[in-house]
Amino acid sequence: MKPLREKSFYLHNFGCKVNQEEGGAVAALFLAEGWRQTDSPDAGLIIVNTCTVTQVADKKARNLIRRFASEYPEAVLAVCGCYAQRAAAEIAGLQAADLIVGVEDRRRLPRLVDELTAGTGTEPVQAVSDVGESRRFSPIAPVSTQRRTRAYLKVEDGCDQFCAYCIIPHVRGPVRSLPPEQALEQARRLLAAGHREIVLSGIHVGAYGRDLGLTDALPRLIRELCALPGLLRLRLGSIEPQQFTPELLAVLAEEPRLCPHLHIPLQSGCDRTLAAMGRRYGTAFYAALLARLRQLLDDPAITSDVMVGFPGETEADFLASQAFCRDCGFADLHIFPYSRRSGTPAAARPDQVRQAEKARRASELARVAREGAAAYVRRWQERELTMLVEEKAELPQGIFLRGHSGNYLTLLLPEDGRDAPVRRVRISEVTDDGLLVRETPGGRSDEPTDSYDQAIQSEE
Repeated sequence: MKPLREKSFYLHNFGCKVNQEEGGAVAALFLAEGWRQTDSPDAGLIIVNTCTVTQVADKKARNLIRRFASEYPEAVLAVCGCYAQRAAAEIAGLQAADLIVGVEDRRRLPRLVDELTAGTGTEPVQAVSDVGESRRFSPIAPVSTQRRTRAYLKVEDGCDQFCAYCIIPHVRGPVRSLPPEQALEQARRLLAAGHREIVLSGIHVGAYGRDLGLTDALPRLIRELCALPGLLRLRLGSIEPQQFTPELLAVLAEEPRLCPHLHIPLQSGCDRTLAAMGRRYGTAFYAALLARLRQLLDDPAITSDVMVGFPGETEADFLASQAFCRDCGFADLHIFPYSRRSGTPAAARPDQVRQAEKARRASELARVAREGAAAYVRRWQERELTMLVEEKAELPQGIFLRGHSGNYLTLLLPEDGRDAPVRRVRISEVTDDGLLVRETPGGRSDEPTDSYDQAIQSEE
């Protein structure tokens, strides 16, 4: 038993955007039961929502768990999420956590805390279900607590791709989709709460609806969401290359509220490495997809994930991947060294790449990524952008309104006291914090603007 000092909680999220949304849903559970959320870990309950996609993610979680246990010994410490799902015994061995809760059990957290603080046991309580047996999408809460103008709507969980390097299918289970009518209801709640942009998220969003026996479920859901009153923007989460069906391409071209920003994982620009990874496409297919998207959309921001140092990746393989990434002209690139994950086929391979070599390749590819990002910004420097204001930011230069364009450029506008969430702007300066912008006089320009301008005008 561990007494609860007060009904306040602090939440720390690691990992992807899906995890961020799930953390918001966990917060909503506690808020609905009268708890108070704090911005400091000096609270009655500390919740660490973990990621396990890499060894680094695991290490960061362990370090934070130890620190919280040491600095706030009177708090109840709950560790949940993907790392807890994969390695509950490892976390218990830290002798720091009071509760260890898996992916599917997070919706039980308030009750588990109540049982812990009212019980008599001294061992950490573990609640980790077999996620491989999950067959139905079960939201953590009816809607998540989100603090920005942009809100995430999780419509899918799980993955059945089983790429050779990836632990996610093992900790997330099979594909499970939120029924369309429930997704629309959650979207209505987010819009009623004041959110103007919704991001569709999931572990494998492109597979949405497959488990429900629905045909073209994702394009149909997009159209229905775009028809909701009050929605200014709909943004898609990560979509696998092979999931861009003709129906999805059509809706991308036709829906003005859909943001011209697409995150399409590549993982490697070398066909030999892609085959070894178990990816289901080659570089020719990927390049053709990007060319088609650029035909359909007005210079969209295409971002991606690329791995370096996959087992067996030679220097020639890496150089081929680097050259392909340069040719793709990505607006941004998430680069990560291969991380050995026990239980995956790649982890058992004898031809592991040395850590120093992975670091070198990541650094070299990062230079290509910076060049691509700078080139993309230059193409938009003389064009009008639509900025959706998200928050205020205090920077050395002063107080700014921070937000994003539809193509996901981070924009900074000097604070002017106006309560106007939508601004038409042009880039004036590139800084490390984002793109400094100035408002367009009159709010209009004859030059091309974001592809959803007319939709935004109708809402204004």
